[in-house]
Amino acid sequence: MSRRKKSKRLFSAKAWAAMLPFVGGLLLALVLLYLFAPDISGTEISYTEFKQHVGRGDVAEVTLRDGEVDGRFHAPQPLGAKGAESIRFNTRIPALGDSELLPMLDRQKVVVRVAEAAGPWSRFVSLLPWLLIALFVWSYIRTARVIGGGFGREGDLQRFLQSVVRQAEHPEVTFADVAGQENAKRDVQELIDYLRDPRKFRRVGAQVPRGILLMGPPGTGKTLLAKALAGEAGVPFFSISGSEFIEVFVGVGAARVRNLFQAAKERAPCIIFVDELDAVGRTRGTGLGGGHDEREQTLNQILAEMDGFTAHEAVIVLAATNRPDVLDPALLRPGRFDRHVMLDLPDRKDREAILAVHTRTVPLAGDVKLREIAATTPGFSGADLKNLVNEAAILAARENRGDVAHQHFDEARDKVLLGTARSLAIQPEERHRLAIHEAGHTIVAYVLPHADPLYKVSIVPRGRALGGTQQLPEQERHTLPEDYLKDRLAVMLGGRTAERELLATTSSGADDDIRQATALARSMVARWGMSEAIGPVDLRDSEEHPFLGREIAQPRRFSETSAQAVDKAVRDLLNEAEQRAAAILRERRDTIERLARVLEEEEDLDRERIEALLGPRVRASAAPTERAALH
Repeated sequence: MSRRKKSKRLFSAKAWAAMLPFVGGLLLALVLLYLFAPDISGTEISYTEFKQHVGRGDVAEVTLRDGEVDGRFHAPQPLGAKGAESIRFNTRIPALGDSELLPMLDRQKVVVRVAEAAGPWSRFVSLLPWLLIALFVWSYIRTARVIGGGFGREGDLQRFLQSVVRQAEHPEVTFADVAGQENAKRDVQELIDYLRDPRKFRRVGAQVPRGILLMGPPGTGKTLLAKALAGEAGVPFFSISGSEFIEVFVGVGAARVRNLFQAAKERAPCIIFVDELDAVGRTRGTGLGGGHDEREQTLNQILAEMDGFTAHEAVIVLAATNRPDVLDPALLRPGRFDRHVMLDLPDRKDREAILAVHTRTVPLAGDVKLREIAATTPGFSGADLKNLVNEAAILAARENRGDVAHQHFDEARDKVLLGTARSLAIQPEERHRLAIHEAGHTIVAYVLPHADPLYKVSIVPRGRALGGTQQLPEQERHTLPEDYLKDRLAVMLGGRTAERELLATTSSGADDDIRQATALARSMVARWGMSEAIGPVDLRDSEEHPFLGREIAQPRRFSETSAQAVDKAVRDLLNEAEQRAAAILRERRDTIERLARVLEEEEDLDRERIEALLGPRVRASAAPTERAALH
């Protein structure tokens, strides 16, 4: 649409909107006049004149209704002082009535009709079609106002389409507030120089990537890093979630993309940050039910806008996702989101730095050592650590303390890992079985050389678990050796094996242990080639989501015979692990019973208490970086 046509349309819409008060007032006046004005359909005459005309035979017909008479003459009659002529007349019958009227009308052969009185309700019914027409006119005017804007203000539809274009902020967050993630900071450092002085890059013909994709697990600080980038560069920051593009109406997503990019270009240099990009950026043309939908139209508009950047527009688009595997390939090609920045879970040093950031405003007791807290929180993301500090502060506030002690962090860590402690009425027999189960995990983990060191064992119900044996690695590791994995399988099945060895039966308490052990054994066989019978062959089950459409279109990559071989190899690994655990427990039956008795009495045992009961343990090699909590 040309600018001239658009201006003409907007002027017409605003003109209609300006007439709205006048039209509404006129319609209201007409309605009141129609409902309450007297009937002026004929000339009003006196009752005496009416009887005289009836006696002379001038009246052709009359209509009687509730004390009123409407009639018609045979021919126009001179009425009134000025001699006006009329064929219609009306009058009123006296309240006392007139018994001579009907016989007189009958003698003169006047046609007599009787009708109900025309009250306001009957008049309203007759006026209803006109009211519907007025409503249609008002609706048209209202629509014109919504589309084009009325009374000098922006239209409601325009405001709806631009609702996601929030006022650009200048974040005060800098890289100093992003603890850890040094690799990610280095990857985006050059963007800061580009946003501060784009001409330096243009002089040598350099083109900085316009699309940066931030990838990583939830809570690793993707949004925080994007804000810090804008804060370091000192440029406006437009933030939006991918799900905000798509709402009620078809076409809204594409229109909002256009408005967002237009607003960013006007404020360049700046940063556009799209969180949860996979909400609109999933692979097109796949899935169930076809692919021509609103989400794909929004994605097409994003691609078109990124292609429309010119060399002088210093606009950088940052996007974050937890699922880069589901993104459309067109998003990842050069010229779009071609630079990928990976944000990993923090290691011990980074966790300590993150804790230092989140405890800057928290008064800490003298016994709090952030290094020890960081060592006991492997696998925690930045968001997890922030939550840990907050939970510890809440626990301290409940005790009316002025600072946060180390015990509060321990309790908060157990709450984050296992859930809030619950008070359940557990029967003595069930409590004894629970103690035997956790003692079995503890003994096997304490004896096996490659198992993670024990941190805590408890039979206090927390969350969905009735108890737990927690292990924590002493050092970070990024690969999982086969001997470590086999020891871990034995530890997982140690609780069930202890029940069978000491109580001669098993229970449903091993449900989560069996699930975790089966998943780990299947990964060892089908993914990592740790089975002699299978060998180094990738036989894993597809990890694709069925609604991506890929799993439906592709046949299974291995035969039924291979699937049976995988099942047998997984079963052999689990049986071997159970036999190893059983051999350890048979040799230490007295130790298990003693540990179970102490557990029933004290409920919680930390590392020092376990070592005092079982004796010193020779420390094995380092363990991998993952949370190890058996339930």
